[in-house]
Amino acid sequence: MRQLALFVAVSLVSFSNLFPASCWGQSAPTIVASGSPVPSTGSDETSAATTTPADASKPAPANTPGPEANAAVQPAPVTPPSHALPSRIAVGVKLSLLGAGIEVATPVTYHTNVRVGFNAFSYGRGFTNDGINYNANLSFRSVETHFDWFPFAGGFHLSPGLMIYNGNKVTASASVGGGQQFTLNNVSYYSDVANPVTGTGKVDFNKVAPTFLLGWGNLLPRSHRHFSIPVEVGVVVSGSPKSTLNLTGFACDSTGANCQNVATNSTIQSNVVAQQTKLNNDMSFFKAYPIISVGFGYKF
Repeated sequence: MRQLALFVAVSLVSFSNLFPASCWGQSAPTIVASGSPVPSTGSDETSAATTTPADASKPAPANTPGPEANAAVQPAPVTPPSHALPSRIAVGVKLSLLGAGIEVATPVTYHTNVRVGFNAFSYGRGFTNDGINYNANLSFRSVETHFDWFPFAGGFHLSPGLMIYNGNKVTASASVGGGQQFTLNNVSYYSDVANPVTGTGKVDFNKVAPTFLLGWGNLLPRSHRHFSIPVEVGVVVSGSPKSTLNLTGFACDSTGANCQNVATNSTIQSNVVAQQTKLNNDMSFFKAYPIISVGFGYKF
């Protein structure tokens, strides 16, 4: 019996080695990378849920772009376009009611310039006023500066400014032929034949005067163009004209008698002062002198 039992036991062990447990409906133990067996729960669903996914423990491939790589390839932020200033200087020539001029401009910002100019003009003619003959000379000499504002970045501009030197004036020599009648403050006199009346006259203005202009055209075009044709209108507030009349010689009554020295007689001098006031009133339009100009400029 003992031999029979031993034979049966050996046979069973050999039979179990030929047919593993999986063949009998049992789950085989799962072997992980560490070599430790994971007990089976007896169902495929539970086994799949408890098994660690292979990809979860795997490192990302070396050539897979990470967050830093994605950030590196993002496009750079777009910078708003900036208005570059044009050339730093422009020169222009112009004709205006202040004479022939030359000016220089330079930009301050994209919408503004600073401009400085010089004007000159001379004109002479003779005329007679109240019986007094004048040989007059009109002389315009001025230096002006303007702050040009281009609100729409085009040619239209507003230009407050200052005439920093106003040398505009009228000078004249005065004379009355011997025996000729003239009037001072509506009082009639006759120039002495032996010592006729002569003298000088002058009209000038404030040496500094504000100006205001508006126009079209820019000495410094905000484009590739180099040439410009500015046109402007405006006014210079030069103040009330100041006339001076200096007379010498003798003035007589209508008979040619009772002649008096014009330079020293108080009555005649009071009439001379009144005549100066009359001249100032006749030239009052110079108080706000109009400006119209057209020019030609080149941007360097």
